Amino acid sequence: MSIQAVIASLVMRMQMADFYKDPSIEVQRAKMTKYARAVKLPADVKREQVDAGGTPAEWIITPEINQDGVILYLHGGAYYLNYDNPHRDLVARLGRQAQMRSLILEYRLAPENPFPAALDDAVGAYHWLVDQGYSPNKISISGDSCGGGLALATALKLRDEGVSLPAGIACISPWTDLTGSGDSMASKDKADFINSAANMNVTAKYYAGEHDLKTPYISPLYANLDGLPPLLIQVGTREVLLDDSTRLAERARQAGVDVTLEIWNGMFHVFHLGAAIIPEAQKAVENMAAFLRRCVDNNSKLTADKHR
Repeated sequence: MSIQAVIASLVMRMQMADFYKDPSIEVQRAKMTKYARAVKLPADVKREQVDAGGTPAEWIITPEINQDGVILYLHGGAYYLNYDNPHRDLVARLGRQAQMRSLILEYRLAPENPFPAALDDAVGAYHWLVDQGYSPNKISISGDSCGGGLALATALKLRDEGVSLPAGIACISPWTDLTGSGDSMASKDKADFINSAANMNVTAKYYAGEHDLKTPYISPLYANLDGLPPLLIQVGTREVLLDDSTRLAERARQAGVDVTLEIWNGMFHVFHLGAAIIPEAQKAVENMAAFLRRCVDNNSKLTADKHR
């Protein structure tokens, strides 16, 4: 681990200890907003509020954009926390590196709006992008934590509806098994200062509501993954969700999906949010951007070849 990552880990450990003192959703949302104020976006990042098929969303645009690709980004937060400047900063860095504009979706949150509200919003936003003139082979879906699981669920729903799929899916520490059955839920519980098995069991029920936690659109680990586009998974070794990533990668490979799994030694949950100061996070974002750009470029080449 870099010294920057070590220092960031210590600071975040203290913040998260304070965060979990009060289990109230309202208090935790307020604390997240307070923490987020410390992150300032670069002056050249443009934000534009839009209605994406009935769901509030925000374009994140940087000057480096020089192609018509777009990233649909689904933020993390255990399905009950809003996104704020840390996610905007991450998405701006990702879009800058990939040279694509990005759309962060403000999907409805649990427990006020349990499953399938977030999934319906994400699928609707994808259709909205297509209606705006973006070809599916120019769209990638990315997300972190629950947003990574939601990105997978969105692609599964689109596949099941017979809709043309996005060029690729990139997931950061995806939450793919809301039953919490992975061995790392116990083995990494002390090492993970952001998530815990106990807290995730509670928030899983917030989102699932009355539905079975093994429902594939809730827990994509239990889905038939056939036919999904290329998939990138990035995860740290200090995460209770580590096995959500490794098991997903194995199941996806068995289904014939083109999978890239990156396991980052010593890294914590969604360490990418520290890309401004952590070298490992900067490199992970660069890798993700290169993957998304490659997916779009490869699809464009295939489309061109078909028309020759």
